Amino acid sequence: MDALVRFLQLLVLLLTLPLHLLALLGCWQPLCKTYFPYLMAVLTIKNNRIIEVKKRELFSQIKKFARASGNAALLELGCGTGANFAFYPPGCRITCLDPNPRFEKFLRKGMAENKHLKYERFVVASGEDMRQLADGSMDVVVCTLVLCSVESPKKVLQEVQRVLRPGGVLFFWEHVAEPRGSWALMWQQVLEPTWKHVADGCCLTRETWKDLESAQFSELEMERQPPPCKWLPVGPFIMGKAVK
Repeated sequence: MDALVRFLQLLVLLLTLPLHLLALLGCWQPLCKTYFPYLMAVLTIKNNRIIEVKKRELFSQIKKFARASGNAALLELGCGTGANFAFYPPGCRITCLDPNPRFEKFLRKGMAENKHLKYERFVVASGEDMRQLADGSMDVVVCTLVLCSVESPKKVLQEVQRVLRPGGVLFFWEHVAEPRGSWALMWQQVLEPTWKHVADGCCLTRETWKDLESAQFSELEMERQPPPCKWLPVGPFIMGKAVK
């Protein structure tokens, strides 16, 4: 199967050769950083309609981790266009972190539409290096469709544990690789080199559940879900929480 994967990868590369040449010349990444926020703004609306019930179920638990005042310091990693804002309970003080500064105008629009939240600040940084955030400063960290595109999920989870207070929680919703040996995984492997360019670094074949299991949280709850969009190569999803 490895030989077949390599052959099909080459075929896809030839079919998308202009894209790969632009990437090789360093021209594609600036274009991607510009158009990707607009693409995500469109996809977010459709995606939220599909998974609204699951998101409400997941984020309704945030209230359990709020402080005595009823407020919760919440950090959203790879916040994108603010797809989760409508599902957060009142009293959340939101810090947004994303390496792409072009998302900020979408975030401001999202916060204006969600008056039940308090917008603290937008931090331009990667999840692997959150030095602008103090140790133990967050009650809640939210990470949805982020660990697929970071350089090192392990380092991101280490930083998450650093910024969380003792007893704080990470809520996650991430797509992962299809089962090993399946035809679905084979097609993910075939499409991944091209998909990473189209989807701003998104990897299709990560086994993110292993990173979460090895991160040594005191408590980990995780469930597996089928992909919401059958026409995309994005595989099954894992959803749950990890307590520091």
